[in-house]
Amino acid sequence: MRSRRSAFVWLLDKERRELAASKSWWVMLLAMGPLVGVSFISAVRTYAEASGLNGTSAGVGEAFSPLVGVWAPTFSACELAAAFLLPFVGIRLVSGDRQSGALKLELQHPMPAFVRLGAKAMVLLSAWIVALLAPLIAVVLWRSYGGAIYLPELATVAAGHLLNAGLTVALAASTAAITEHPSTAAILTLTVTVGTWIVNFIAAVQGGVWERVAGYTPTAMVGEFQHGLVRLDVVSIAAALIASGLVVAAIWLRLGMPVRRRAYESIALGALTAATLFACTFITPSWDFSENRMNSFARADEEALEQIHAPLSIEAHLAPEDPRRVDLERRALSKLRRVMPQAQVRYVSATSIGIFEQTSQHYGEIWYDLGGKRTMNRATTAEGVLEAIYDLAGVKPPVETDEIFRGHPLAVAPKGAAAVFYGIWPALVVAGAFFVRRRRA
Repeated sequence: MRSRRSAFVWLLDKERRELAASKSWWVMLLAMGPLVGVSFISAVRTYAEASGLNGTSAGVGEAFSPLVGVWAPTFSACELAAAFLLPFVGIRLVSGDRQSGALKLELQHPMPAFVRLGAKAMVLLSAWIVALLAPLIAVVLWRSYGGAIYLPELATVAAGHLLNAGLTVALAASTAAITEHPSTAAILTLTVTVGTWIVNFIAAVQGGVWERVAGYTPTAMVGEFQHGLVRLDVVSIAAALIASGLVVAAIWLRLGMPVRRRAYESIALGALTAATLFACTFITPSWDFSENRMNSFARADEEALEQIHAPLSIEAHLAPEDPRRVDLERRALSKLRRVMPQAQVRYVSATSIGIFEQTSQHYGEIWYDLGGKRTMNRATTAEGVLEAIYDLAGVKPPVETDEIFRGHPLAVAPKGAAAVFYGIWPALVVAGAFFVRRRRA
């Protein structure tokens, strides 16, 4: 046991040194500063103007939350880095040993392939945590301006991007292990990333099954985390994909095994992963960590809805690209599913844009069926949906008791942010890279 632990520690140190020697990691760190800086500075300026800076009508900022106004756009730079920069770091770390022949030497040691890959994953995770220092600096700057910070929602945003980075690392590791050249692995990784964007685009146009599938793509997952919402089904699916990606990489790093055997094991793992993902879609718990409860109904309404046990089905005659459908989904139905997960929602339309359906007699109608009782209205607001459900259930609408969220307006300019992200950060990264390379020399 002692020798194994020593070998693993040696492997971790070796992977750390490989990461420090990787130009792709230093390039990612160098780019993180300006990427976060552009997003943060723009977000703070917009937030300040909405709060009344430079003569803007005061009061608008009272409805603003730093979660949506600052953290979501600031951390969006991490999503770009995870999609376009982090894959190259992961591919470099996994493919480098195969290209240099070091992998063959490592395979002579009786260490499980998954443990060997786990060391690489741990180092890549630490590399991403270092990159997250850039948005952490943005948090410090925001606090220095006098901005409010609600730790649960901020931690949720950071956790979402950490989970997204895990998906990227697993994907890059699997493609790098399967292919024999880093450029091929990079193309495959980018293809999968673009493929998820295509799924989101098709879902926005077609709706239906595509819309349900798109809800589990990395873009949708990050979007929910950036709004303070944590869904257990999404987290479970992401964890399953990360684990399966790392296992696939471990399978294909066993170069001594026949290709046919590795292919059969990968197919079996794919079938098991598909079954696991399907099972995860039935998990319903979710948590709203946003300070203003933007993903939830008022607590009194949630308590009233939880007392309704009759089956509820909703049929909305709205096209996928109709703005009213977007309002209905975001303002009401997404919140309703959290309280009544068994509710069935079906959209009906003959076209994807709905322009030429406006003259149809039933277009725009929203039908509610609760335990055999039916009613219809055309309201797409949360109040309209709740009113229809309460009428069918014979429930008196509860009295609103929640305090109204007034937000945290802050009319200040992002002083010093440009110097930090455009000057100090790049200088520190370049100095660090020079220092590490000089020590290695």
